[in-house]
Amino acid sequence: MPSHPHPLPGRTVVLPLDPAEGELERLVPGEVLRRWREPDRSAHAPRVLAVADDAGRRWLGVALTSARPGTAYVKIVDAVGEVPAVVEAVVEDARRSGLVQVKWEGWTTDAAEAAALGFAALRAPAGAGAGPDRGAETAGPASGYVRWLVDADVEETRYHRQSTDFTCGAAAAMMACAQDEAPAFGDPGSSVPAPGVFSREAELRLWREATNFPACEPVGMGLAVRNAWPARRIGVHLDADGPVLLDHCSGDEREWRAVLQRVSRAEAERTGLPIDRSRLSTEEVREALGRGERLLLLLSLSAMQGFDVPHWVLCHGAVPGALVVEDSWTRSAAGETWVDAHLLPIADASLDAMAGVEQARVRGAVRVGGR
Repeated sequence: MPSHPHPLPGRTVVLPLDPAEGELERLVPGEVLRRWREPDRSAHAPRVLAVADDAGRRWLGVALTSARPGTAYVKIVDAVGEVPAVVEAVVEDARRSGLVQVKWEGWTTDAAEAAALGFAALRAPAGAGAGPDRGAETAGPASGYVRWLVDADVEETRYHRQSTDFTCGAAAAMMACAQDEAPAFGDPGSSVPAPGVFSREAELRLWREATNFPACEPVGMGLAVRNAWPARRIGVHLDADGPVLLDHCSGDEREWRAVLQRVSRAEAERTGLPIDRSRLSTEEVREALGRGERLLLLLSLSAMQGFDVPHWVLCHGAVPGALVVEDSWTRSAAGETWVDAHLLPIADASLDAMAGVEQARVRGAVRVGGR
């Protein structure tokens, strides 16, 4: 990005996050400016978008925007000054960039102001949502808002952030199923009380049943989801015959995990859990969504977070040009909040590139149908 302002149509200018111009300091309150600068937002293409007077010298309104790499949205962190003008400038810039969605964190706006500018309120996250460090990773605004730039008829799920570094599969499954039906853990006649639908206990119990220690491979994930929600139609896609998600292991550690995966495959065959060994395409994902199914997709985080590790997300919607996912993982150190990861649109081609993990680029998914 250039280090100097460049004009866009009208009175809009775009700058890097920390320009030398004093207009930023003049217009933006100190606490807002601290929120903009404290995280290392560099991986999320942070931009200051300002609307200036007719002479182009004095700023009338300004917003900070950012977006997770590899996605099809832009997020307004805050807008200050002449808010309607600067928000519309962000929206028009997003349209010109071919994006499908603009989000707005609710730090300094409210539902009435957002609605007047065409934004709908997002559902608040479910559960306590304490992260691996028991809270700091989930710090975020109490509210958030979304404006689609394409025709969108997407059912909004309840967002749940994973509470550990490794329970993404369980969190994705809970977002797919638990909002409609509580998981069936253990013996219904047990004296042990059932956990809350979106509780950390429920998340860990589901992970414990699915895990290959610590990752959840697709067949084990499918079995655990079917056991937790036995009335659902569950199926697995996995284009590999042998054990998967073991590139980080060697020797005895690799072998005993492979044994557990063979046990899972035998259990799937014994109980009739279907395993489709063809390579799932984004066209087939769209077809499944059209049938009312939701899909747990195994992705690489290389494009979105910069490290090539397997990660489960929930795909539950489609719009022109993009598929919509819920990602239970966020990084507050990079300026992310639940607003980024909720109703997250990813272009079909980008999602297709992400949907291959480890050196073999294995593709895995769990289909979650209705009752």
